[in-house]
This record gives sequence, structure tokens and C-alpha cells, in this order.
Amino acid sequence: MQQSNSLKNNQARIGKTYKVLVESTSKRSNEHMSGRTDQNIKTVFQKKNAKKGDYVLVKITDCTTATLLGDIVEIL
Repeated sequence: MQQSNSLKNNQARIGKTYKVLVESTSKRSNEHMSGRTDQNIKTVFQKKNAKKGDYVLVKITDCTTATLLGDIVEIL
């Protein structure tokens, strides 16, 4: 039930843009970075020129039960 609720909540975030603190390279790909929104939601996005410690605006395009997936709109 928890996974179902988490997925519904994350799906409602698709199409929105969030400010994300870049934390590290993604565990699954060196082409992606991961970070967290100010609501502490894990987010994975393409690397572009972002580096650890940067803030980026990420537009959410997809999700899993625990992670938002998106594209960098702007590096702040």
C-alpha cells in the first residue's frame, strides 16, 4: 500500500519543476547525477555541466515509487 501511495504522489509531480541540490553521480550511470528536492525527494537527471554542490532546476518527466526522473532546465 505504501508503494502504491508513493507512486501516486510522485506521478502527481510529473511536469513540475523543482530546485534540486546535486549530491553525486547516479549509482546506475555516469551520465546522470542525483540529488534531492527541498522536500527531500531523490531526483535523478542528466549530468550536463552540473557538479556536486550545485543547485539546479529539474523538470520532472517520469518517476518510480522512490525517485523522480527529469531534465535540467537551468543550473543556478
